[in-house]
Amino acid sequence: MPSGPHGGDAGAVAAAIGIERSQLIDLSMSMNPMAPDVAAVVAANLDRLVDYPDSARAEACLAGTIGVDRNRLVLTNGGAEAISLIAQLMPAGRVVEPEFSLYRRHLTDIDDGAPRWRSNPSNPLGRLAEIDANDPETHRGVWDEAFFPLATGAWSHPALADTAAWRVGSLTKLWACPGLRIGYAIAPDVEAAHRLRTLQPRWAVGGLSLAVVEHLAPNCDLAGWSSGTRSVRTEFARLIERLGFVVAETDANWILVTATNSAAELRSQLIMGGVVVRDCSSFGMGSVVRVAVPRVEEIDRVAAAFARVAQTVEP
Repeated sequence: MPSGPHGGDAGAVAAAIGIERSQLIDLSMSMNPMAPDVAAVVAANLDRLVDYPDSARAEACLAGTIGVDRNRLVLTNGGAEAISLIAQLMPAGRVVEPEFSLYRRHLTDIDDGAPRWRSNPSNPLGRLAEIDANDPETHRGVWDEAFFPLATGAWSHPALADTAAWRVGSLTKLWACPGLRIGYAIAPDVEAAHRLRTLQPRWAVGGLSLAVVEHLAPNCDLAGWSSGTRSVRTEFARLIERLGFVVAETDANWILVTATNSAAELRSQLIMGGVVVRDCSSFGMGSVVRVAVPRVEEIDRVAAAFARVAQTVEP
């Protein structure tokens, strides 16, 4: 089964093979395995559906939690909208592969002399960048910190606080709620944030999403989630290694597994065991799959799917 361009395609996979979506564990999208119960927050705030959303309170709440000027923070319809809007303000950029494909999608000019767009930790390699606050490149780039909180236990790299760099975040990933679409951009200054807002559609972030921000942002246990994710990731990586697979552990909330033949084949085999992973062929890594760290209660099922594959490739 070919993979979608960004992972998170368990619904399409289930429809294609004729099963219920609930029968699949989707590890092709890298979410927080320690995420809180977002559904309960949504259920408690259904009255927000009757009003047009106003993001001011949620933005102030998140900005205060992160520790940035609330006038520099803009909530967006997922990290994807933040990337799209910043690219309209900075249409020329430099991208060093392998890298998240949305940067190239939205940039109109890929130029080696332009500001660099990068994910930190890198997607798909999962490694944290070494940031030099004295390097001019640090100050003028776009830093996508979608996975940074889970990798480090902090909202953002401290070296970026007083720079002219843009920062992008994804609460979708932090709270494991991709259907809600909650992201944000931190602009280098208030004027840049204002220019971003003028490009954004009115009411871009829905009322239920704003309610989730207001409730969860002050209660995030970044340190605990990061520590817990690291522990489960290490345990999970060792388990898959013991089954005979070559595993590269990362700083992020996923591991990279090398396929015996091809990533596409390994993905298809795992789907038959009820697990969806990310084929990294679109990153130029045709023999590697990215596997998100599962929730603790999912590990046995995921291990069983890998064990089933291992048995089929034994000589």
